[in-house]
Amino acid sequence: MPAMASKYAEDTPMLRHFSSVKAQYPEALLLYRVGDFYETYMDDALTASKVLGLVLTKRSNKGENDVPMAGFPHHALETYLTKLVQAGYKVAVCDQLEDPKLTKKLVKRGVTELVTPGIAFGEGMLKQKENNYLTGVCFEKDKCGAAFLDVSTGSFQIAQGSQDYISSLLSSLNPKEIVTTRGYEKTARATFGDDRFYSTVDDWAFVYDAALTRLCKQFGVDSLKGFAIDIYPLGVCAAGALMVYLEQTQHAGLKNISSISRIDENCFVWMDRFTVRNLEIFQSASGDGESLVNVIDRCCCPMGARELRKWLALPMMDIAELSSRYDVVEEFVRDDVMREGTRRILGDIGDMERILSRAATGKIVPREVLQLSRGLASTSPLRECCKDSRAVQSLLSFLSGCNDLIADIRHTLANNPAAAIGKGDVIASGVSEELDKLKEMAHGGKTYLVEMQQRESERTGIPSLKIGYNNVFGYYLEVRNIHKDKVPPEWVRKQTLVNAERYITGELKEYEEKILGAEERIYAIESEEFGRLVSHIQACIPEIQANARIIARLDVLCGFSDLAVTNKYCRPEMNDGNVLEIEAGRHPVIETLMAPGEEYVPNDVRLDPRNQQVIILTGPNMAGKSALLRQTALIVLLAQIGSFVPAKSAKIGYFDKIFTRVGATDNISRGESTFMVEMLETSMILHNLSPRSLVILDEIGRGTATYDGMSLARAIVEYIHEYGQGAKTLFATHYHELNDLEDMYPRVKNFHIEVKESGRQVIFLRTLAPGGSAHSFGIHVARLAGMPREVLRSAEKTLASLEQGHGNDGIQLSLFQLDDPTLSSMRETLREVDVDNITPMQALTLLHDMKKELGI
Repeated sequence: MPAMASKYAEDTPMLRHFSSVKAQYPEALLLYRVGDFYETYMDDALTASKVLGLVLTKRSNKGENDVPMAGFPHHALETYLTKLVQAGYKVAVCDQLEDPKLTKKLVKRGVTELVTPGIAFGEGMLKQKENNYLTGVCFEKDKCGAAFLDVSTGSFQIAQGSQDYISSLLSSLNPKEIVTTRGYEKTARATFGDDRFYSTVDDWAFVYDAALTRLCKQFGVDSLKGFAIDIYPLGVCAAGALMVYLEQTQHAGLKNISSISRIDENCFVWMDRFTVRNLEIFQSASGDGESLVNVIDRCCCPMGARELRKWLALPMMDIAELSSRYDVVEEFVRDDVMREGTRRILGDIGDMERILSRAATGKIVPREVLQLSRGLASTSPLRECCKDSRAVQSLLSFLSGCNDLIADIRHTLANNPAAAIGKGDVIASGVSEELDKLKEMAHGGKTYLVEMQQRESERTGIPSLKIGYNNVFGYYLEVRNIHKDKVPPEWVRKQTLVNAERYITGELKEYEEKILGAEERIYAIESEEFGRLVSHIQACIPEIQANARIIARLDVLCGFSDLAVTNKYCRPEMNDGNVLEIEAGRHPVIETLMAPGEEYVPNDVRLDPRNQQVIILTGPNMAGKSALLRQTALIVLLAQIGSFVPAKSAKIGYFDKIFTRVGATDNISRGESTFMVEMLETSMILHNLSPRSLVILDEIGRGTATYDGMSLARAIVEYIHEYGQGAKTLFATHYHELNDLEDMYPRVKNFHIEVKESGRQVIFLRTLAPGGSAHSFGIHVARLAGMPREVLRSAEKTLASLEQGHGNDGIQLSLFQLDDPTLSSMRETLREVDVDNITPMQALTLLHDMKKELGI
């Protein structure tokens, strides 16, 4: 018995059974089917009532302490299940496994499904445009293997590498649930973050040989050599553990999990979690901002939207693959008719991947089958629409027609099938002769009842006579009390109401049996025919999945073309050189948020490892330094997923890593200050530099004292120049003292964002120009922010004093030094001293007085 139930004394057989089932799934909230309701008891009821907003009641327990209970109607399962899973709970669904009418004992029950954040199929539990990854992780010393499985689409990939590398994949792919070895949960949380949903399985689930056996069984093969995943043994172990987890959650043998592939570290651009966050790729840092994916997503179907996210998470380094993507985009850009026609067809395809997942679990409904056939039938119109494009045709040539399945669906399903079996016509006429006769009998029988009602009403003189139906008596004749003296003697009274009586007759019962018998048989035949159709779909899953992948790819590339045409993007030139040259580059997100009539100011950027490896960027606050840094990284990112880019032209020697250190954040839960987080992130960057790295650093060192921060910033630039292997770097700073590095290091160049001063007004030109800047215009920004006038006047006075006394010596006085009246007084005294004519005794006296004034 689980610990949660120990404070309740369960005497009833049903509550004892509930506790025994709960003991098997102690981590899950148990939904227990009782008649037409799902009920929760004890502590589960307390949780469910809070999360779901249910009324907390009690169930009687044979005179013992009443047990807390909360429940909801069985037909609302999907709604409440979604809420629980989205709230981060595992949920075990315990169903009735036999008809209560057929037993006098306790109804047999068992868990039919265990739903978790990483294992979900219902539309309400899934985000349409995102994969729902379940991830297994396997640790071995400083190495780690990972498997990424989306049961809702069948996508299955493994990876292996350092813990930092796997952590970067987790940040990019954002799994909803992580499965690790029991006992390693703390390690996983410390490595990958405490803000994820973790589950554990026993260590035997990660044994390599057993993992191979499970995966071979899942894919129906004798060996995994054809999948080429043997080079990642830890990844294979993680994948095998996920198979065990699926078995434990009642999801073994899902037929849509039919293949597996590798994520190779040397094929994709490495972006750590800080970069993914700082570039706002998937989520804006501000609540009202826009992420990159929201701006560039022009996909017409959910499969394309998910594929786009995969590409953004794993940018490519394969120049040939990227060129093939550019070719398709370019042909769509050139041909407006083909582009719009393709987008129109793609918009009608639907989500074939997730429909397949419900087919694999047997949960597919008739209307989804019909949508699947429409999606499969779109292959012919797509080919016709794109027949004049060689690049697109080469992609579509791999599409399968699935003609046999389409024909079977069209022949078997009614033109407008009901939502479910038993809710109306699902199977078309002509499929089963017996079914057609039964439907005619059922429909004719109901017509006969209408005729009977009219005939008996005329015969008895009861104008308000009605024929009704309920589950207790079946069909009945209802007579209002004012006419009950007209009831024939052969009618048998079955129920008395306040204002009426209900009767049955032999004739009525005879037709009831025929109608109900026909409906039961109709249900059985339609279930059988629909089940056969679902089996046919399951047999075609690999073929349909291949189609879905091609359609998703086409959707992304066609969306890129629409983006390029709308926002005037250019085709980048990706090469194996080592130079980044962007002409008139723009920020892809900011330019879409500009006010009407306002245009984004483009800028040129060039970086190369021989002459201009490091750019030190200075300039006023709000001038656009951070935007320039981010837009450079985003242009590279867009180019390396196959998209055109917001620029006049772009020549890019491909990058293998993108690093960013932007903004001020802290990690209070780990006791890490803003500056500590800044140093941790920067340290990680410096330890992982490569010749093809792009490094974006914004305001490094501002989280500590001025001299400390400036010293660190200088040392970091020096390190990147001397030991960074040519890593191309953009370094924005307010430390104007760093401008002298250009004279000391040949590959360091100074640039600034131009402004125009007019009195007290400053106009931001947002144009990048060579040379450093010596002003930040912070007080001007404070004025724009509405700072009180008294503060501004004081700041201007202080600034003038600083510039007058120390304008050219390169030293910044701290605020303490500036505001200390004793130091100010001593400074004035020293100014009045005539050093050339002072006597030794006067000098000693002056020093004595100064020490006395300082109290030392």
